[in-house]
Amino acid sequence: MCRSASTWPHAFATENMRAADISEALLPTLSRQDIRDLFPGPEHFLRRKATWKLFHKEQEVQQAASPNQENGSNGRGLATVQVNPCVSETPRPSNPTPPQPDVQEILDPPRTCSYPTLNMLFILTVMDELRCILDRSNPDFISDLKTSWESFYGKAQFYGVFKKLLGPSTTQDKVTRSIAMMKALPEMFPSPVAPPKNLGHASEAMVHILEPTENPNTYLQRRPVFSPVLIICDSSCMLAIGSTPVITFPKENIDTAVLYLLAYYYTFHLTYPKCIATLLSVLQSEVQQDAIHDSYATSSYKKALSEWKKFIGE
Repeated sequence: MCRSASTWPHAFATENMRAADISEALLPTLSRQDIRDLFPGPEHFLRRKATWKLFHKEQEVQQAASPNQENGSNGRGLATVQVNPCVSETPRPSNPTPPQPDVQEILDPPRTCSYPTLNMLFILTVMDELRCILDRSNPDFISDLKTSWESFYGKAQFYGVFKKLLGPSTTQDKVTRSIAMMKALPEMFPSPVAPPKNLGHASEAMVHILEPTENPNTYLQRRPVFSPVLIICDSSCMLAIGSTPVITFPKENIDTAVLYLLAYYYTFHLTYPKCIATLLSVLQSEVQQDAIHDSYATSSYKKALSEWKKFIGE
């Protein structure tokens, strides 16, 4: 994956994953001790915490919902142990594969106070991890990142019209504009590698609109790429990695969804899918201000960036 030489925590973690022969698909099977061994040191505290929460969120929610079970039981005959996932020891479970939550229930969750609070916690955690990777000393990093995205988005609206990929947005609401932008972005900054045949359009590597009769579990299981994807339904959005749901948020907040996708690529050291690698590289350098190292600057990236700079007059 393309990164600047300055983002050494990511390079360190990726090197460790390769040395341990651990692929992205094996991340859900890791225990707390595995995660500590893979990402040691205090500088990787947030990374360990975010990695654990991604694949064990449902278990923590269940424990939080039943804090007063008698004899420390969590309701399933198992003792509930309060631990810090980043620094404490816990025994390995006999079956290390975490339970997979039902995606339909996540897309349409019960209206409780804890659910949106937890979702906000996960979003803040991953965005703060991105800050630690890119600009640890800047307390205004997230605000600056949003400003950078808004500036890029405004210019991309005209760029999409110029390339005949977007229509005039004067009559569209924010949600409709955002969805149209995400579907057009891979063609604005095209990659030379076509998407897998059973994926369809390259934009499906980052966003999917759920059909009324479509089962989200089935869609995620059949999806041919292991990458962060935004799933949009009638009233909410869900971000998933592989077949694992991560967060949900209201549909009206979709204008910041691209930032969440980028943050999860960094936090979990995920490789850019080849069919949208050029787009994600452009977003990395132009929105996140994380320069592409010369050894990773592909010809398609250079061409796309040159055309973009020429259009915006830089």
